Amino acid sequence: MTNKVSETKLTQFLEQQQVAFRLLHHQTPATTIEDAANQRGITPNQMVKCILLRDMGGQLALACAPGDKSVDPKKVRTFLQWRRMTCVNMKDVESITGYQIGTVTPLLLKTSMPVIFDHQILEQPIVTISSGSSMAGIALQTHDLIQLCRPSFAHIQREE
Repeated sequence: MTNKVSETKLTQFLEQQQVAFRLLHHQTPATTIEDAANQRGITPNQMVKCILLRDMGGQLALACAPGDKSVDPKKVRTFLQWRRMTCVNMKDVESITGYQIGTVTPLLLKTSMPVIFDHQILEQPIVTISSGSSMAGIALQTHDLIQLCRPSFAHIQREE
């Protein structure tokens, strides 16, 4: 018996939009960015990491950065001109996004919200996002991802 993912709502969406993509199967459920990158045969900076944030008034935003970087909620708050922002409680992520922790992607979000990409994502011609399953990722052209989710761009990663 195989655990290979062949189709998710996200792969169906990409096919409907006629966007070329490649499904990158995992041997085991990915538990970290490094694990997912290793199983996909890529480097973490080719991954788009998505962090769900909420401000004090309950407004939501999805902040996306290369997989080897961290999102700085203060920079997201400043960009959006919102009040203090924190990560959403892990138990609430799926009900808000439609995706389990570790599989959040900037496409087909259950709840409408601003999506902000760090500028560094543009450095990769091809990026990978979650397929919506912990057993596979999706590789696609960066410009196709941008066309589909129409993010804002800002410098939102933590300084190292």
